[in-house]
Amino acid sequence: MSSQSPLRGKRVLVTGAAGFIGSHLVEALVESGASVTALIRYNSTGSRGWLGGSPVEREVAFVQGDIGDFHCVRAAMKGQEIVFHLAALIGIPYSYVAPHQYVRVNVEGTVNVVQAAREESVARVVQTSTSEVYGTALRTPIDEDHPKQPQSPYSASKIASDNLAESYFRSFGTPVVIVRPFNTFGPRQSTRAVIPTIITQCLAGGPIRLGSVTPTRDMNYVGDTVDGFLRAAAADGVVGEEINLGSGEERSIGEIAEMIAGIIGVPARIEAEDTRMRPAQSEVFRLIADASKAQRLLGWRPALGFEEGLRRTVDWFRDNARLYRVGEYAV
Repeated sequence: MSSQSPLRGKRVLVTGAAGFIGSHLVEALVESGASVTALIRYNSTGSRGWLGGSPVEREVAFVQGDIGDFHCVRAAMKGQEIVFHLAALIGIPYSYVAPHQYVRVNVEGTVNVVQAAREESVARVVQTSTSEVYGTALRTPIDEDHPKQPQSPYSASKIASDNLAESYFRSFGTPVVIVRPFNTFGPRQSTRAVIPTIITQCLAGGPIRLGSVTPTRDMNYVGDTVDGFLRAAAADGVVGEEINLGSGEERSIGEIAEMIAGIIGVPARIEAEDTRMRPAQSEVFRLIADASKAQRLLGWRPALGFEEGLRRTVDWFRDNARLYRVGEYAV
């Protein structure tokens, strides 16, 4: 955002700051002139994740802790005006293996955030949702009134965490806005996501090992998603709202694989692997956003075309291929 950003000078806490979207958000906040505190998960090496070595690292105050520890969350929130809550377990396949952990991190972690925000009188809490809460589209495009369908333990935990955040708004007036990104991609994303999975395999010469290639997704470049978060933190009249961030365009996984292979210049040799398949009733076959509410309330729409976003992402992965284990299924 420009030097005239409404976030300039604001004291901001970001949970999950060291992750994919979180690190991009922190960088954008610093560039906007905000004073940023990053809550990152404690680790014995002191790693700051994707913020380690970032150009803005020295301008960020880091707090190592755990989103599951209320006292840690409240201590990090003291004196903050705006909170972006991104800390979560996000891998869908891993939620089949460790559902209790998803409840502890995603549900209990969100309770800690909104309760601390209530006690510290924070001016705005931006709660991060996911398009997975909608399940397979019953109607398209998907607006915010579409029924919620928990088709994985992960999506169930996010429905619960969104509902808890909303309940604090309704019960206590906690100033929560729920931002619901559809599928985000870009530099730094892990190979738990499909686009990095395809890119890393293509850069290694293939084949492209995937689960189902027929589901469709509404893909959005990380810079556009971050722009939506920033607008949600600053806009008037959005407290208590759920807001989709999406392009309104859908592409199948197979189509995306072919596009990426074409950009890299390798054959699109796709092989299905049973281990990468979701359980039949858990697969979400179609996601496409109605983002008219975001346009109306935030003045937001994606700025970067999908193919250009893919090209930027491929370039980054090409330069950072050493950071990834190619072909290994990341649960």
